[in-house]
Amino acid sequence: EVQLVESGGGLVQAGGSLRLSCAASGSTFDDSAIGWFRQAPGKGREGVSCISFVNGSTYYADSVKGRFTISRDNAKTTVYLQMNSLKPEDTAVYYCAAEYQVCTLLPHYYDYWGQGTQVTVSS
Repeated sequence: EVQLVESGGGLVQAGGSLRLSCAASGSTFDDSAIGWFRQAPGKGREGVSCISFVNGSTYYADSVKGRFTISRDNAKTTVYLQMNSLKPEDTAVYYCAAEYQVCTLLPHYYDYWGQGTQVTVSS
């Protein structure tokens, strides 16, 4: 069974940085993609970034381009989201998710989800 566990969230001041981790287990993930999503109170789930384990391609939402970087470890068991120059509007619960189709920022493609980690950016 695929399991995804996020960590690294917390409280940070605007302009600060955090690194989120998504530890994946229960599958080889060789032909999968891992995505990061976020959901702020009262809003829908938004795609932030994804990385393909097939070819290493990455995608970012316009709102985070140039500030966030997605990466994976060589064992393909952990995916990271480095978040720099954080803004109050980045405040949300951040989720990682896995699927076996394409690297996409559309949540409905994803089959497996973690429990989420809270990121709060104070102004």
